[in-house]
Parts: sequence; C-alpha cells; structure tokens
Amino acid sequence: MLDPQAKALLDLMAARGVPPTHTLTPQVARSFYLERRSVTQPEPTPVASVRNLAAPGPAGEIPLRLYRPDGLPALAPTLVYFHGGGWVMGDLDTHDVLCRALAAQGACAVVAVDYRLGPEHRFPAAVDDALAATRWLHAQAASLGLDAARMAVGGDSAGGNLAAVVSLALRDAGDACVPRLQLLIYPATDQRALAPSHTSNGQGYLLTADTIAYFQGLYLRPTDVADWRASPLLHGNFAGLPPALVLTAGYDPLRDEGLQYADALSSAGTPAQYLCFERQIHGFITMGRVLDEANTAVGLCALALRRAWA
Repeated sequence: MLDPQAKALLDLMAARGVPPTHTLTPQVARSFYLERRSVTQPEPTPVASVRNLAAPGPAGEIPLRLYRPDGLPALAPTLVYFHGGGWVMGDLDTHDVLCRALAAQGACAVVAVDYRLGPEHRFPAAVDDALAATRWLHAQAASLGLDAARMAVGGDSAGGNLAAVVSLALRDAGDACVPRLQLLIYPATDQRALAPSHTSNGQGYLLTADTIAYFQGLYLRPTDVADWRASPLLHGNFAGLPPALVLTAGYDPLRDEGLQYADALSSAGTPAQYLCFERQIHGFITMGRVLDEANTAVGLCALALRRAWA
C-alpha cells in the first residue's frame, strides 16, 4: 500500500497539473525543483553557523556550504553531502533544510557540495567535483574546524550515487580520507536500469522511467552507462569500503538497485545496513512537511552518523 500521505501528495500534483520533469527544459526543471520546497519541506532547523566556502576544482571553484550546530568539539565530525536531482537539478538551496537537520540531529558539521550539472557539464564532471571537494575538505579540515579522522560521505539519489563512487575511488587510490560511513539514500547504482523495480515502479510515483531517461540523456553519453563511476554496482570490488547505510523507498524505480548495492557490499564483507520504507516514493526524505516518514528517515540517518562518530 502506498503511504496515504504520499498518495495525497501525488493526487495534489495531478490536480494542479504539475508538469512531469521530463517535459521541461533543464532550466525550468531546476526552477520547479527549487520552488516546490515551500510545499513539501519542513521549516529549517536552526544551527549555530552557516558558512559559504569554495574548494578548488578541475574546472574552477566548487561552491560549498558548511553547517555547524551548537555543542560540537573544536574539530567536529563531518558529513560531506551531495544533493540529489538527477545530475541535472538541485543546488545548495534545494537541500538546505535536509543538511541543517542532519547536522543538528547527527551531532556533526555538514558540508554540502554544489557540483557541476548536466547538460552544461556532462559525466564525469559531477564525479570529479565530488572527489575534489572531499579531498580538499580532508586536507583543510583543521583550518575549517573539522575532524579529518571522522568524515562521512552521503547523498540522496544522484547524490547517493556520487557518495558511493567517491568511496570506491578513494579506496582504489589508497587515499588517506576514506570515509567513516557511506550514507546512501535511494542511490542510483546501475544506469542500465535493468532491475525489476524500474518496470513495476516506472510510472505513477513521481520519479518515472521517462524522467530517468531524461536525466541520463542530459548527463551521460551512451558509452558512459557501463562506467563504474556512473554505475557503481558494476565496479566489481566492494571489499574494504566504508560501512554503509542504504535507504530505499518501496515505490521507487531505484529500489532494487539500492538493495543490490547493499547486498554487493555485504557479500564482499563491507558492513552494510539496508532499510526500505516500503510505502514511500522516490525523493521522500526532503518532504517532511507533508510526509511523516520523511522525518523518521532523517532521524535514522542521524543515528547512523552518531554511531559512526563513536
């Protein structure tokens, strides 16, 4: 059964004639994604400080936003967060409320990363920015009041993809800044879209097969689909990675590939916890104003962060 609150939201969108994302230009889609915050997102959680930063990247500066709640030590544990939006939409503002909540409830600093988007910047631009930002934050941790030994990576949807890819890339490089935790919220892990949930949930639940194809067409070239930096499930070696929390939604086309990724981690001996909110839709974790389970999910993510810092 679809969560009644999620059904009411979908019905409201249909009644108001909200256009499907795949029918919009990227510029209009970005505006819609930002504007709907006022309808679905809860009030922002107060934090002690919010600071805009910039990290050097392969194509110029990468905008960052550092959130710091009260009560943190001088060197704070830190979550590096990559927003969702299909590698085409999303920015520091679309996920401001979620980052504030994770910082306050997770007893940590959060640094949101405003990576480059398609179609202006195609794959692997987002990956390159995510890696560059993570490495810079680790190198500059002390000067920023961050604990380099207690850093995690996380993200939702496209951002969950980037968090998984960053973890793999840092492990492969033998990098010093391998994260304490991967927080993977309904991550995209296989661009081939072969999992059964792509068919069973491909229409009617906000993220559709048409929208997934739209995002892929704006971010990827056909040959990129098999690249593990686009499809981390295809990497082949999942041993020695940071522990993971993989969270999915039952009415999400990406549900099964999230489960497949958690199983791949577990099979390789990497600690992984998997949790599916069976009655929810893709994108639900930012919708705490209208979906009660969104707030439950944020709390569970925060609990995983607090455990990672211990």
